[in-house]
Amino acid sequence: MNTSTQVSPFRANNKRDPRMEFKMRKKRKLEGAREFMERMKKTQKEAQAVLKRAQEEMKRQVDRKKREVKEYWERDLVLLSTKDLKWQIKRR
Repeated sequence: MNTSTQVSPFRANNKRDPRMEFKMRKKRKLEGAREFMERMKKTQKEAQAVLKRAQEEMKRQVDRKKREVKEYWERDLVLLSTKDLKWQIKRR
C-alpha cells in the first residue's frame, strides 16, 4: 500500500485487490477499451490529486521549520570547521 495514496498499485490500476486463491470466475462481459481508458484516466486523476495534497503537506511541514539564511559579504570574518575535511598533515 502506498502511504500517500493509501491504495496498492494493483488496486489503483484495477479498482480491486488481487485474488489470493484460485476460484473459477463466472463469465462476465469484458470491459471495452473505451471504458478501460476512462477508468484509468479517472484513477490517474485521483492519484495525482492525492499525491499533490501529500506534496503540499510535506512542503508546509518543511517551510514551518525553515530558518533564515544569513548573507555573507566580501571581507566578512567567519569561522570554518575542518571536522569533515579529509586531509593529512605531513611532517616537514
